[in-house]
Amino acid sequence: MTAPSIKATHAFTTRFGGVSQGIYSSLNLGINCGDDPANVRENYRLICRALDISEYDVVCSNQIHGTHIRVVTREDCGGLLKIKPQEADGLITCDAEVALMVFTADCVPILLHDHARGAIGAVHAGWRGTALNIAGAAIKRMVEEFHCDPADIRAAIGPCISRCCYETGQDVADALRGALGEAADRCVAVRGEKYMADLKESNRLLLERAGLRDITISGECTSCRSEKYWSHRRTNGKRGSQIAIIRKGSPS
Repeated sequence: MTAPSIKATHAFTTRFGGVSQGIYSSLNLGINCGDDPANVRENYRLICRALDISEYDVVCSNQIHGTHIRVVTREDCGGLLKIKPQEADGLITCDAEVALMVFTADCVPILLHDHARGAIGAVHAGWRGTALNIAGAAIKRMVEEFHCDPADIRAAIGPCISRCCYETGQDVADALRGALGEAADRCVAVRGEKYMADLKESNRLLLERAGLRDITISGECTSCRSEKYWSHRRTNGKRGSQIAIIRKGSPS
């Protein structure tokens, strides 16, 4: 799956097209889910070949639901073959040889592309990262590091758990209200003693506040469509992971 507004090479993967078996069938790209490592590596190679990206040119990270944004270069490459990736939930680069990758299974994947500078970003935003505005932090870092104009940055918010399925407690509702203020009323709805949270809309609002004008949002919910996407909530954690991946396009 791709977003029309993102002109760089990119994709949001599904569960389909891999070699994994059992509960990981078939395109599991999660490296710490309990799947056979040989199958995960083959799935990874299949995606890289389909996108014409070398598996050695990918950078991933150990995601911790924080807001750390890493600026990466060719020296960071290695993908799944790199034994100990560094901790970060956002990756940015202006290196044409580097592809960035984040893992999700209900959390929000966000891909960024500055079509003027050629800079790219990949962000993993769970509810904690969303409430801490990791999306805005990534834009700020792209401005600082690569002199991007936020108006030139295009964003694609990929498939993730949607408001229809994301029932939360008071802690999530309060965190989103703290991040969004009155605008949180558009993203948090009361349902009995629980709340239904909209992380897609929350991140869209935060990206708009950071100065972005072109934001594409997937309409698909990973929980509703658990036959197509990996969903942590739907499977009680017994699942694989999909990825969002992007490689720099030429400035235009």
